[in-house]
Amino acid sequence: MAVTHPLIQEATLFLRQCYQELGKSDAELEARLQQVEHDIQNNGSYEHTFEELEHGAKMAWRNSNRCIGRLFWDNLKVRDQRHIQGTEQIADSLLEHIRYATNVGKVRPTITIFRPRAIDGSEMRVWNHQLIRYAGYQTKEGIIGDPASLEFTQFCERLGWTGAGTSFDVLPLVISEHNGSPRWFEIPQADVMEVPMIHPDFPGFTELELKWYAVPIVSEMRLNIGGIHYTAAPFNGWYMGTEIGARNFADEQRYNLLPQMAKIMGLDTSSKSTLWKDRALVELNLAVLYSFKEAGVSIVDHHTAASQFQRFEEREAEAGRAVTGNWTWLIPPMSPATTHIFHQSYDNRVVTPNFFYQDKLYEQKASASQGGCPFH
Repeated sequence: MAVTHPLIQEATLFLRQCYQELGKSDAELEARLQQVEHDIQNNGSYEHTFEELEHGAKMAWRNSNRCIGRLFWDNLKVRDQRHIQGTEQIADSLLEHIRYATNVGKVRPTITIFRPRAIDGSEMRVWNHQLIRYAGYQTKEGIIGDPASLEFTQFCERLGWTGAGTSFDVLPLVISEHNGSPRWFEIPQADVMEVPMIHPDFPGFTELELKWYAVPIVSEMRLNIGGIHYTAAPFNGWYMGTEIGARNFADEQRYNLLPQMAKIMGLDTSSKSTLWKDRALVELNLAVLYSFKEAGVSIVDHHTAASQFQRFEEREAEAGRAVTGNWTWLIPPMSPATTHIFHQSYDNRVVTPNFFYQDKLYEQKASASQGGCPFH
């Protein structure tokens, strides 16, 4: 009995759902399935049409279990960059993504999809966690900048990049193709929109001279559409306020700003029972939301985001689709019990198309240079 090629099975499952959702006829589907099967049998792979690529990327966002912002999945702008060759051209395309998505603060959900992993395993990669992120430096006085970026910053320095050593240095783009050596490219300051942090009630907060970049563009994940693996497919929505205020700024292993916020507020920090952390956390998050809105940059608070997710659940039910989700990620990191999500359970089953984490290549390089196993 002949064994069906596993890629044919994945492609068939995707194409049947994709074409059904797009309202294609049975004849169109069958003709496409025959073509794809022929291509896989003869070439070992197949190529998505733009329509398949576009809808597949939207489906991947819709299937992202950890994302609370899926209501807008059908508004995703898909940039097909599969024709791009050369790291310079890749870098130029990534900068164009940053400019297009930022849109002078009116953030547009966007994904840029480069050519997929080849049959021989060679692939293109963007080594950054996000296209825009701040560097972290280990100094004698402690860490300056973002502690989460320490390893990647050191790797960029080994490549030849040098930062200014401030708390908010934008890291360069690091790109490789065909499994080759990585190259770094500076991001022009004009392309990075940043929001200065202010608080409507505590003028002293401004003296901290905090800021954050406007658009979170995740760039380290692999996009799987019908068994084709796009290893370079950076994507973005807009920020939920708590991502910055309750995590990037508040986490002890990140910028750890709650003690400074409490001091500005004049809170009693002698005991945890005074709930000074909770009070400082609320005001820190209020400052983030206030600052973004004053700057005219898209952002959503966690209560509104939860309400939007509830509408997403309702629409998916109307479409006859089950909503999958990772409860531990869907609940906001501040006041989760005030949202409906906290009081529900979700099926954390992973379906495709979807996004998947990949190994951090710079960690592999570091391990290899130290004599360790490059594959962990």
